[in-house]
Amino acid sequence: MVPEVVLGYLHRPVAKNEKAAAILKKRTPTALYNTRGTSEGTWLHTLHRDLNAAMAAAYGWRKGIGEEHAREKLFFVHTARADGA
Repeated sequence: MVPEVVLGYLHRPVAKNEKAAAILKKRTPTALYNTRGTSEGTWLHTLHRDLNAAMAAAYGWRKGIGEEHAREKLFFVHTARADGA
């Protein structure tokens, strides 16, 4: 890929040819998340698991806390912060 340089912005990859452009066009966040649960998306699942574990450790929560429980706890943490507690 050839970088497109625009002063003040991060470098954005630009495809070298039409075939590469078609591949690049399919690289969207939705397409990426749709690979979760497949062999192609194993790395993303691993990344999410590790990120969830790091977040739980940062908040002092037990290892292996479920996503629903973590969301509930985060809601209360952020609500308390917003209320100035």
